Amino acid sequence: MKKFKLYDFLRKDNVAAIIFVLPFVIGLIAFLAVPMGMSLYYAFSQFNIISPPTFIGLENFRRMGSDAQLWQSVRVTFQFVLLSVPLRLAFALGIAMLLFKSTKMMGIYRAMYYLPSMLGGSVAVAILWRRLFFVTGTFNNVILEAFGLNRNFSWLGDTRTAIWTLILLAVWQFGSSMLIFLAGLKQIPETYYEAANIDGAGKIYSFFRITFPLITPTIFFNLIMQTIGGFLTFNSAFLITGGGPLGTTNFFALYMYDQTFAFHNAGYAAALAWFMLGLLAIVAGLLFGSKRFWVYEGGFS
Repeated sequence: MKKFKLYDFLRKDNVAAIIFVLPFVIGLIAFLAVPMGMSLYYAFSQFNIISPPTFIGLENFRRMGSDAQLWQSVRVTFQFVLLSVPLRLAFALGIAMLLFKSTKMMGIYRAMYYLPSMLGGSVAVAILWRRLFFVTGTFNNVILEAFGLNRNFSWLGDTRTAIWTLILLAVWQFGSSMLIFLAGLKQIPETYYEAANIDGAGKIYSFFRITFPLITPTIFFNLIMQTIGGFLTFNSAFLITGGGPLGTTNFFALYMYDQTFAFHNAGYAAALAWFMLGLLAIVAGLLFGSKRFWVYEGGFS
């Protein structure tokens, strides 16, 4: 085994590589590894941000079992993810299919469709979305009035519809998934469609027999990324509904925020964060376990 020598390691070409990699390593340690280590310690402590943390063992994790609001937030978060993610992916794939063909204006169209994803998480758009669904907002005054329906309906104040306003916002942010679908569609050889066309296959048959099977790896990637993002949704619930009404939009991330800054239970919030990490690991594991049943990985031949 070759003996490690510092002189060889610090050669000119190695030093250049180290200099370029060092900012990432420092950032990884300072903004990921150290905060995760501190969070893990706080998860086993009683900590209110102001006073020094006090080690209490597994008490924070035992508390979760009797926390009714926690389990309501978990249920609401799962409801949001199970509804918003499939709708967003289906909408993104549909738009990607429409924008697949190249024309002179297609680049502009793609940029316009991607714009909501760039703006959707901003504070300004959240406030605008809130005003849109206010009792006196545009939706009631334009859409409902056009159909002669009740203009005084409170979309954000009704327990049946509040979460749907956030789901609609999530579906509107389909741009990133659309671009990934476009990239996946471009990888499918055109000869497959030409052969299917010669055999008399229609567009619907070609989609389900050619496009969909070959794009399942892209669907799986988008599914994983959007599912993780859905579980971590915070801005829309915090800025639009504030977790209401009656906790129907009190997502898990918002509940952690409230525990930290509203109730000063930072230690308990840290335990919740690790609980969410475990929950995400289980969900991701189930998705990866289902992969062999529906994701085509044979490649193109």
